[in-house]
Amino acid sequence: MQVRTAEDLGSGDHACAVPVSDEGLWELTARFLASGLARNEKVVYFDDGTSERVLDRLTEDRMPIAGALRSGQLQVVPAEVTRGAFRSPVGDVRALLHSYVDGSVTQGWTGFRMTGQMSYGATTPAGIPLQAYDRALDEVVVDRGLTALCLYDHTHYSDDQIEQMRGVHREELGAPAAYDDGLLRITQTARSAVRLAGEADHSNRPMIHRIIAEALDRALRAADAETDIELNLASLRFLDVAGAVALVHAAEEFPSSHRLVLTDVRPAVLRVLDRCGAPFAAQLSVREARVGHE
Repeated sequence: MQVRTAEDLGSGDHACAVPVSDEGLWELTARFLASGLARNEKVVYFDDGTSERVLDRLTEDRMPIAGALRSGQLQVVPAEVTRGAFRSPVGDVRALLHSYVDGSVTQGWTGFRMTGQMSYGATTPAGIPLQAYDRALDEVVVDRGLTALCLYDHTHYSDDQIEQMRGVHREELGAPAAYDDGLLRITQTARSAVRLAGEADHSNRPMIHRIIAEALDRALRAADAETDIELNLASLRFLDVAGAVALVHAAEEFPSSHRLVLTDVRPAVLRVLDRCGAPFAAQLSVREARVGHE
């Protein structure tokens, strides 16, 4: 099976992904949807009770989703419709997908892509195996040239189901992370920049310190490296007091030539940082998120 990234997928691609954590799931989903929005495609998310978190992640990624929702370019299919599809004959589902794709062409979009959290189908409510619905989707992908991403996370699917569904897909999306313990996910976004998503507490505090130290070491060794070490906290929903103190202390150890920069900090996280001395750390810069997340 070929492993690709969300940005690689285009017309006629039907891939699967097996996220290792919830944060990995939201990251993959948002990247896939954002790629379609950037290409002026019709983008459809089939909800099964998770659309709010997906839309939050797109907002954290600074995607202009309000306009996309108003124009109809981004559409969230209600959970009752998603679940109803898995109580229907396969032929009806195939016809439903045809209507969505053909409608997007009529509306003038350059393509059509779809994904969603459709774990209801794993329970086979109509007694029809999930593979049968996937084969119908694949037929529409080939026939209409749409782009589809099927998500199989370990929370909603058994290991056997995941391996079965992996076996019927030609491609799998990869989303490597520098660290992911199921609570906190850290991804490298640039040579001197990382993103923290999830919750930071005593269990992952040493890894955060290590990531900062390694980034600073690389910056000090490279003549052309950035002098700012950036931690994007747009998706960091919780930071405990000890973690905030650790960030302040880490910045205090920076040489005067370099800074630790925390960007897109949520109001709740900012309050913790303020109480722990962030405003008085000379080598620490804290930039509050421009949009509210609470």
